[in-house]
Amino acid sequence: MDLDALSGVIAYKHTGEHVTTVTAAVDRITLNHPLKELCDLELSGQVTYATGRSSMEVSLQVAKAPGEGAKVKKEDILMTCAFTMVSLDPSTKKPVAICPIKLETAEERRLFALGEKNSNEKKAMAKKTLRKQTPNDEESDLIHAMWLKQLEYHDPNLPARKPENVIYMSHTVLHSSQIMQPQYRNRHNFMIFGGFLLKQTFELAFCCAAAFSHSRPTFVSLDPSTFENPVPVGSVLYLTATVAYTDPPLVTKISAGDGIKDVSEGEGKEKYTNIQIRIDSKVRNVEHGETKPTGQFNYTFLVERDIRVMPQTYSEFMIWVDARRRAEKVKTSIDGLEGVEDDWAEARGKDDGKGVRVTE
Repeated sequence: MDLDALSGVIAYKHTGEHVTTVTAAVDRITLNHPLKELCDLELSGQVTYATGRSSMEVSLQVAKAPGEGAKVKKEDILMTCAFTMVSLDPSTKKPVAICPIKLETAEERRLFALGEKNSNEKKAMAKKTLRKQTPNDEESDLIHAMWLKQLEYHDPNLPARKPENVIYMSHTVLHSSQIMQPQYRNRHNFMIFGGFLLKQTFELAFCCAAAFSHSRPTFVSLDPSTFENPVPVGSVLYLTATVAYTDPPLVTKISAGDGIKDVSEGEGKEKYTNIQIRIDSKVRNVEHGETKPTGQFNYTFLVERDIRVMPQTYSEFMIWVDARRRAEKVKTSIDGLEGVEDDWAEARGKDDGKGVRVTE
């Protein structure tokens, strides 16, 4: 909620008060270094990508507050994230063009290039969704292997039985519903504040991960998430949490050959498991009974337990494939995060007082 509120302040500093700014998407929230002590925190950020259209990317970081006159050190950066904000006309609620940012330093150019890369990747991912493309050959092999494993578990003539650490996806689902109160609305209208929705989805995801693993999960990251439709005051918000994917997974492709490796039994037991929780949200207009989707949120937690999730139906297999794609994309982008931390820390240290960066 604090990060979303700060991104709104930064967006209005860029656009001015003549437009209405809303949160369109959370591109990613990553926990870089866990907080292990009581200390003051500094939340800071700036607009890093704006081309003159209606949207802008606001990059934020949470760090240990440095001493007076000191710079933020790389190891003191606890969390990094990026929000996509969209400016609307207050009367028509239609997107309006905003000023592009002026790049003056090498750090600002690198951050702009990163924002452009993220924007292109999101557009590319939208074209590769499972609604538009079928699972590839490797994903189809993994689905088939899990289906065969299910047949073994239910065949009385075979000795194989489902291990205790393998849980069916349908058994992991949690639901919540609540009416939206006016104290959580935006400053300009009677729509619910996006940060409040993130808070509610995070809490349900945490409960789902804890119930699934029977342990206390540790937050790792929030994957790119988009707000599809606004949530009005007085409406009912429905949230559904599902364990979509576990890493290491139940079955994995053997890179050195064409076979499928089962990692759920025998040797290779893992001490830690990454759990990806998918939150599907929808809002219902009480007066008219109309229901609309409001967004999908994907949280990743780490638990100290060896546990696997197993889909059964075709819909669950598609949820598993989509989550696996997200996990694989995260692995390929981890290396680039350290460079981003350096750029943000350097940009923070070279703040020239022009008001580009907002700090709390």
